[in-house]
Amino acid sequence: MLPISPPASSSWRERALVPVLVSLCMLVAIISSLGAPLIPTIADVDHVSAGDAQWSLTVTMLVGAVATPTMGRLGDGPHRKRVILVGLGVVLAGSLLAALPLGFPCLIAGRAFQGVGMGLVPLAIATARESVPAPRARSALATLSLTTAAGVGIGYPLTGLLAETLGMYAGFWFAVIATSLALAGAALVLPKTPPRPAHPMDIPGALLLAFGMSGLLFALTQGEHWGWGSPRLLVLGGVSLLLLHGWVLHGLRTEHPLVDLRLIRDRTVFAAHLTTVMGGIGMYLLISLVTRYVQTPTSAGYGLGASVVVTGLILVPFSVGSLAAGRLVRVLVRTQPPVRLLPVSCLLSLAALLTFALAHGALWEIFVTMALAGLGVGMNFAVTPGLVVASVPAHETGSAMSFNQVVKYIGYSAGSALSAVILQAATAHGQSLPPESGYRTGALTGCAVWAATALAAYVLVRTGGRGVSTRVRDGRPAVAGAEADGAGLGPEAGVRR
Repeated sequence: MLPISPPASSSWRERALVPVLVSLCMLVAIISSLGAPLIPTIADVDHVSAGDAQWSLTVTMLVGAVATPTMGRLGDGPHRKRVILVGLGVVLAGSLLAALPLGFPCLIAGRAFQGVGMGLVPLAIATARESVPAPRARSALATLSLTTAAGVGIGYPLTGLLAETLGMYAGFWFAVIATSLALAGAALVLPKTPPRPAHPMDIPGALLLAFGMSGLLFALTQGEHWGWGSPRLLVLGGVSLLLLHGWVLHGLRTEHPLVDLRLIRDRTVFAAHLTTVMGGIGMYLLISLVTRYVQTPTSAGYGLGASVVVTGLILVPFSVGSLAAGRLVRVLVRTQPPVRLLPVSCLLSLAALLTFALAHGALWEIFVTMALAGLGVGMNFAVTPGLVVASVPAHETGSAMSFNQVVKYIGYSAGSALSAVILQAATAHGQSLPPESGYRTGALTGCAVWAATALAAYVLVRTGGRGVSTRVRDGRPAVAGAEADGAGLGPEAGVRR
């Protein structure tokens, strides 16, 4: 008896799954691209300071840091497809709210809703791991991990072009269209989640993380206005740190926490998360500094007086560098465990910030800076997903990758806020623009952070050894390197612990 061929509809859905998942990750790049290049424009249109306008970027990353583990935990249950569709619906509502000329508060609210979309990346990775056939899983996971970094090279110049030709709100209308298409594609193509037990949502953990992070970032951005030694700033910072400490303790004592912090006790996973959060800080510190610098009018005695379109184009070398890093990683892992590439990625990022600190007087120098940054960030983003996935049980993939995205978005929001603080502190009273030395201070601060991170990553990697870890997963032995190889990272992704 001849075997029955699967229905044609099933076949085209399988073929369309990876492109739809890539579109979800690309949407995250579009959402983030609506921030940095538009900050001077938002400040001008809505009559706010550049520091306040920076919140149009920071608030998105802050909400993403909270929404990501929440959606990841919900996505580890039986309703992953529903979580993705609801998340896209919230992003669509936020894009529409930001696209309407209702004033700065509504713009910030819309950007906050858009931050929910940051939680789509770990759900897309978890879906690919479960649903993409093994022969295609390697390239699919590697592509997804690089899309959000490489996608900014498309989103930034496109956003700049729309803003310059059609006005500031055109970029947000573009987000409305992109989100609508992604929502339609996800509804048609995403498979049903296999039956698995649903765990209760950790609402206290979500609240502790949300209030702790938002309070700490708000204190950071208000330090110059309130005074760094003012009582209310110290109280707000202290309370925020206590809330975050409480979130850690709560997560360690709860059976089903929002983010299982116990998973980061693994040395390799800890190194991956450490370089990820530093990567987020360095990436958005540099992007925020560069995009403001190149748009500074030459009458200030520095700057390039670039348009929003040109400002967007400087992110193209960043994306090219990110894609090149992905290919470079595939070559290097043939002889080196991918975990050993973490310190290398830190040093490349350090080189990018040092280049900006020493040479930023011409556009080609900025291009070199962003290409180096793309290599560093791209190498880190290409390596870390495989290391994390290889070290956790399969049923915890969504939650574990959510934590990796959490620390990434915490880094993004902290880097965005830190750039505003440094430039604001350098700006003389009554002046609207900081001196050129403020940008150099910001770049050197980033260099110090990357140097410390490279040293910490090297120590963790060196003490971790060179072997491949073996652990029990789902009742059977699992070799970490084999799992990582499925993510396109080569045969020796894990290290012996």
